[in-house]
Amino acid sequence: MIHEEGGLPGPRPARPGPARAPRPEQLRTRAEYLAALRELRTWSGLTYRELEAKAGTHADSLPASTIATALGRTTLPRERFVDAFTRACGLAEQDVGPWLEARRRIATREHAPPPPEKDDDREPAPPPAGPAPRWRWAAGLLAAVGIGAGGTLSVQALLPDGSGPGAPRAAVGSLAVPGLDLQAVGSWAEIRPGRSPELCVTEGTDRTGRYRSAVAAQQPCARAALPRVYLEPVGDGAVQIQWHHPEHGIGCLTVMREGPGRDLLEPREACADDDPAQRFRLEAAGEGADRRFRIRPDTGECLAPREEDTGPGAEIARARCSGGAEQEFTISLTAPP
Repeated sequence: MIHEEGGLPGPRPARPGPARAPRPEQLRTRAEYLAALRELRTWSGLTYRELEAKAGTHADSLPASTIATALGRTTLPRERFVDAFTRACGLAEQDVGPWLEARRRIATREHAPPPPEKDDDREPAPPPAGPAPRWRWAAGLLAAVGIGAGGTLSVQALLPDGSGPGAPRAAVGSLAVPGLDLQAVGSWAEIRPGRSPELCVTEGTDRTGRYRSAVAAQQPCARAALPRVYLEPVGDGAVQIQWHHPEHGIGCLTVMREGPGRDLLEPREACADDDPAQRFRLEAAGEGADRRFRIRPDTGECLAPREEDTGPGAEIARARCSGGAEQEFTISLTAPP
């Protein structure tokens, strides 16, 4: 909880922090980067609420609670948070870019695969035995590289805006979805298949064995405490469905459009607001207390348990929209953790 009070400050004779703003060019690790962001906030001399108000003058949305959360965690903040935060701290346009570049550099280095061993006389080593990686960090990085410098390589901090550094911000209000009062910065949620209300949409596996990374599936809700589900508005009536996990960080559910996991959904670290595979529309179905929703990715079609399976473990997949109950979900907003 934020306890700082007060509006925008008047003129100050001097900043209470360091005389010069910290520079990001030599930062190499997450810990160094986060420490530098906290030092930048000290240099600014602004409270969290003052930073929130200052961001508003730049047409950015930067809630005080989001600032406190992002600076207090051990994972990298999302790129659009860095963009808005550094501007609110008082950096000039030419000084914001190095902070974004440092963030991309650190994120790429920490999740890059190790280089292969060079030994021409050896046969390639077989893949290691045991369970596959739970989350697709590598796949997310590939997507991020494709986005380019103007895209978003995101991990942390929940903000409703974000169309790339330097782009104009559009205010994002509550979604016009009857019965679902999402906050502008997003809300924690629980998603249950309409025909299997004892199950929750959470982490599972591809039961065919063709795809080895974590995918979305329906499991007993008692086993679905992690990852936590967060719905973040990304504009034009769409949301990202994020998974928050204490070990793996934040992953945005992504519809796979090719390969062995085609039509399944996996969590990817690189979250891009304009990626159709990560944008979902919640279409109300039914009325009153029994109101349900169809979840329609911007790639087309609807989400449903694969093969209309009502049992535990069934994968959630993209399928042709039928209007049937098998493609309906209940969505409940939950209290913050």
